[in-house]
Amino acid sequence: MSWSEGFLDELRTRLTLSVVVGRRVRLIRKGREFHGLCPFHNEKTPSFTVNDEKGFFHCFGCGAHGDVIGFEMRAANLPFREAVERLAAEAGLDLPQETPRERDRAKRSASSREIMEQACVFFQRALRGPEGKTGLAYLRARGLDDALIERFRLGYAPAGNALRAHLLAQGVSEGMLLDLGLASRPQDGRAPYDTFRNRVTFPITDPAGRVVAFGARLLGEGQPKYLNSPETALFHKGRTLYNLPLAREAARSAGTLVVAEGYMDVIALTRIGFGHAVAPLGTALTEGQMETLWTTTPAPILCFDGDAAGQRAAGRALERALPLLTPQRSLRFALLPPGRDPDDLARDGGPETMGRILDAALPLSEMAWRLLALGARLDTPEGRAALESAVDAFVDGITDRTVHHHFRNALRERFWTLVREQTRAVARPSNAAQGQFARSLSGQGRRPVRGGNSQGGAPPLPPPPSPARLREEALVATVLFHPWLFDHVGERLGTMIFLDPTLDRLRQEIVMSLSSGKALDRQALHDQLTTQGFAASLAALARPGLFVHAGFAREMTDPALVRAGWDHTYEIHRREDLREDSRRAGQRLKETMTQDALDHLLAVKEQDPWAEGGGLFRHRVGSVLGISRTRSGRTDGGFENSGGRTAAVTGEGWTTVWRAKRAARRKRPPPRKRAATDPCWIR
Repeated sequence: MSWSEGFLDELRTRLTLSVVVGRRVRLIRKGREFHGLCPFHNEKTPSFTVNDEKGFFHCFGCGAHGDVIGFEMRAANLPFREAVERLAAEAGLDLPQETPRERDRAKRSASSREIMEQACVFFQRALRGPEGKTGLAYLRARGLDDALIERFRLGYAPAGNALRAHLLAQGVSEGMLLDLGLASRPQDGRAPYDTFRNRVTFPITDPAGRVVAFGARLLGEGQPKYLNSPETALFHKGRTLYNLPLAREAARSAGTLVVAEGYMDVIALTRIGFGHAVAPLGTALTEGQMETLWTTTPAPILCFDGDAAGQRAAGRALERALPLLTPQRSLRFALLPPGRDPDDLARDGGPETMGRILDAALPLSEMAWRLLALGARLDTPEGRAALESAVDAFVDGITDRTVHHHFRNALRERFWTLVREQTRAVARPSNAAQGQFARSLSGQGRRPVRGGNSQGGAPPLPPPPSPARLREEALVATVLFHPWLFDHVGERLGTMIFLDPTLDRLRQEIVMSLSSGKALDRQALHDQLTTQGFAASLAALARPGLFVHAGFAREMTDPALVRAGWDHTYEIHRREDLREDSRRAGQRLKETMTQDALDHLLAVKEQDPWAEGGGLFRHRVGSVLGISRTRSGRTDGGFENSGGRTAAVTGEGWTTVWRAKRAARRKRPPPRKRAATDPCWIR
């Protein structure tokens, strides 16, 4: 019902907010406020404040804010009505008299919940009875013990109309059974029958933990295998998540929620220690369910199969999430091995395997890029245009301006990086052109390349791997042969992305394996990767030709040289990437002459300490033009100068920019001379 503001104000006045909050949060007084750890998200430094004078709480970490009623609703997972009733009883206030209509609706709702609870207890008892032997055997075969069965209140719906007969005997009307979805009416006019028959039952609860619906799994032949209650006055499928009340409690220590596909996945994850798992109810994740997730954690993890169907499901989730994204709301994506679900991994791999997968969950931006770039053809201008258009269309789905801006920049960077790598591959020298020359891996010296055997008959040699490819192989091979190196290079290796998808998957698996905390020597790591299908890739990385270019990767190399060689190769690889990014950013600036293009170029230069004088480039441009990098807030393409005026970058200004760029280039330090003791570097 709707209570008057006068009554609600009286309720707020009667209660001391710090006392109500203090029952759940350890508060320390600091001046006029109380401070403590926020109960709504995981934190180590207190950012939660309570102000009795103003009557509100606020968390500077997660943004939670409200009065005493709002706190009780969030902390106890209660709807508004029940939170008010509980607080009114504590304050000694009588609730205002309800209208007959409101009173009837409240009574009917309470009665409906009681009936659903009766049905749940009936199913639980049936599972332990003679009729539930097949259901109990099924659960045992899935690895569930008594503790898990009780925790999730699993039950069994017998064949026939046993539930209907039981509830009718308790005085429940036929109409109520139909309204709650416990009984169904056949189209031919016959008597109603039990909705759930010969099925294992999974109670579905509201945020307060009250049973509002059931999911059920058929035992034996027939369809559908899984069946959920229909929408009712108590149950709204699009906003409800399986196991949410229990998962919220676990999420306070875990720091996030994990979204699996089905009931058994959630139970399997709980069995191996991931009690913060939830699941949608037989459909793709809805916007309402995302909103529910975000009330608990800012970046829940969605688990998807790594096959094509899983990628499509991830794409649907991304599309639905885009309009809802804010700086405080995002998603992460954990990709499972193709054909394996969390239930399989829990049985076969245990918590270590699942933990590695969740730890390696991809940010939303990374998942978006992988889906956008999947199958893209960049060997033609129209193919590149198609991918660029897809990126722009994707970003346009984001309504938050700040998130939109950063997504656009991040995905455009990825786009140009991929185009650059494709261009390098296409531009690789051909063996067929007589008199051509091919660069060596180090870039020093040239050698002639002939089209084939001069005596005829022998096919031409395949083109050598590109320097970028060799560097990527060397970086991975070094960690393979020296796993101890991961403590030094793991973070950098984990953030890299390789053009070749097979090599990139191997890189990801190495990172997951070595970051799990389980000590692995070279042989153990090799064996583990072989069982995961990387035998061919491992053989390619062990070829002698690779060590000609990367001698530091050899197994018996001095550890100091191994580490120095990896660091140097990584820096060269990063330098080449940044140089290409800089070239493309400069080309874009020449073509568009916009402030956004200059922003982009300056951002690239700031990242590159080698090219164009690095951060010096930004300083030179700013000092020559008399402008700062502070945006003016204008939309006319200007910058704000030190005097508060806006300096538009004219044609003359662009000329000055490029003169400053050339001057910065002349200031670049000379290349380091290679010492005689250096290992063989990849340049």
